[in-house]
Amino acid sequence: MIADASLTFRYEPNATPVAANERAARLVDPGFGRVFTDHMAMVRFSDERGWHDARITARAPLSMDPASSVLHYAQEIFEGMKAYRLADGGTALFRPEANARRFQNSARRLAMPELPEALFLESIERLVKVDADWIPESEGGSLYLRPFMIASEVFLGVKPSAEYLYMVLACSVGAYFKGGAPTVSIWVSQDYTRAAPGGTGAAKCGGNYATSLVAQAEAIRNGCDQVVFLDAVDRRFVEELGGMNVFFVFEDGSMATPPLTGTILPGITRDSILTLARAQGVVVREEPYAIDQWRADAASGKLTEAFACGTAAVVTPIGSVASPEGRFEIGSGGPGQLTMRMREALVAIQRGTTPDANGWLRHLDMT
Repeated sequence: MIADASLTFRYEPNATPVAANERAARLVDPGFGRVFTDHMAMVRFSDERGWHDARITARAPLSMDPASSVLHYAQEIFEGMKAYRLADGGTALFRPEANARRFQNSARRLAMPELPEALFLESIERLVKVDADWIPESEGGSLYLRPFMIASEVFLGVKPSAEYLYMVLACSVGAYFKGGAPTVSIWVSQDYTRAAPGGTGAAKCGGNYATSLVAQAEAIRNGCDQVVFLDAVDRRFVEELGGMNVFFVFEDGSMATPPLTGTILPGITRDSILTLARAQGVVVREEPYAIDQWRADAASGKLTEAFACGTAAVVTPIGSVASPEGRFEIGSGGPGQLTMRMREALVAIQRGTTPDANGWLRHLDMT
């Protein structure tokens, strides 16, 4: 049930949905972030009316006034999550309640209204149910969901907007990195930082990603796949990649990851890996880790593996790290054993091929 019993979703079916044969052709190799489904969810908010006008409607362009607040003052937040086709033929979401809570936290930081958890979940479930045929059957395929909220008040003034538009898009996806990317290479940003204490690092807002793009472009120019940022104060301690958290694996079998001090996004995949690793008896520390220590530990063999994690890419091994000081390899330069064990354990739960001991799957009634 949604928080306000008087608020019900109106279903407006797409009058011109993609034909079944065309949809099947698109799902053969959907890539990531380009193959969208027929519908979207939408709910409006205003200071006067609260949450209202909830709809599942045809995906279509938005009509916006050029003075809409989001275009000038960047009040915008979003989430990323997936719907999976399970081994038994069912459909499930992975830890959507955690996404709902993080969405509320992001809204609070950006001075936006907090969407009730029940309304967040219902918007997701209704959209997935309507567009379930868009979930790819191919190995590794899923339905990526993008809930987001923007300030929609038509007003040029620096203040929290009085009106907002919450929406959910869905797109059919395969692997995030082309070719499966057995490992990725990382560029250490020297000139740019992702977030500073007191900033928006722990919120999932577009501005964090916009400011990472120049550093990501620098990484590409230097022959690397992704960028990693250091802390804004000392410029020494590893924080996170442009869009993923990072873990380190040591020769004694332990793991470490940077702590959540307000400058790092509290990743749901990160939290899941912490839980799974500890359940397997792995010692995991949440502690600062300096880039010079990373380089020294890789050279001495103390560090044997490193990996990035996030909703889109799941778990991705890091093979090498580069900076103006040079390049160093992690372990053998290939995927590490513990890294792949964590990935396999997580994917098995998401796909329903192993018991869900933590109750992370939210099974959907598709009738």
